[in-house]
Amino acid sequence: MAGVILDAGHGGYDNGAQYSGRKEKDDNLRLALAVGEILARNGIPVMYTRQDDVYQSPSEKARIGNASGADYFISFHRNSSPNANQYNGVETLVFDDSGIKAQMARNVNSRLEGVGFRNIGVKERPDLTVLRRTSIPAILIEAGFINSDQDNQRFEERFSEIAQAIADGIMDTIGKGQPPVTGAYRVQIGLYRNFSNAQYALNEAQSQGFSGEIVFDDPYYAVQIGESDTLDEAVQLENQLKQLGYDTLVIKK
Repeated sequence: MAGVILDAGHGGYDNGAQYSGRKEKDDNLRLALAVGEILARNGIPVMYTRQDDVYQSPSEKARIGNASGADYFISFHRNSSPNANQYNGVETLVFDDSGIKAQMARNVNSRLEGVGFRNIGVKERPDLTVLRRTSIPAILIEAGFINSDQDNQRFEERFSEIAQAIADGIMDTIGKGQPPVTGAYRVQIGLYRNFSNAQYALNEAQSQGFSGEIVFDDPYYAVQIGESDTLDEAVQLENQLKQLGYDTLVIKK
């Protein structure tokens, strides 16, 4: 099943655009996590470049995306204009207007238009690092103007609908997966302060045929494998992982 990596733009000391105390980096992360939750519920494998307030250069974001094993890279941003309330609406940026990325961009814009945003359209931006340096289809969503009171009001009042619209636009393009199994136990194989290290560990486990995810529990990223309904099943999985050299811990969800 096609997987996605979601990139919350900016982060850490890089606030992105700001308006009346509002920071773009916060809106981006909030939206990326909400969309990821919806996609995961629909069986889409989801990864993130960041799940907390950390700085990553655009090159690092692209590198994480390329190393993730995901099939699509989706970056979340808010737009800005020289003057407050000068413009409003959504647009999605692509390296070039061709292929499945362009189709996904239009599907996302169309869905967001249905939530009430003005649809500015799809624009080519080959100068943007996260679009130029990603080796997988990539889009960058500008989810309204951060210095538009109209767009901000909609962002707050219809946030859940906006997240659903973006997820639907993605699934309109790549389809839905199988709903994930929700067992009571998982096996933890690593705990990391650095997301990139956690992602590497997860990729290694996935290459050996195991399914899993990264769970953020401030300040650590936990790599957890499997979804077992019973403790006995979790212990069996744990034994398999131990035989492969993993340090393990059974976690009750």
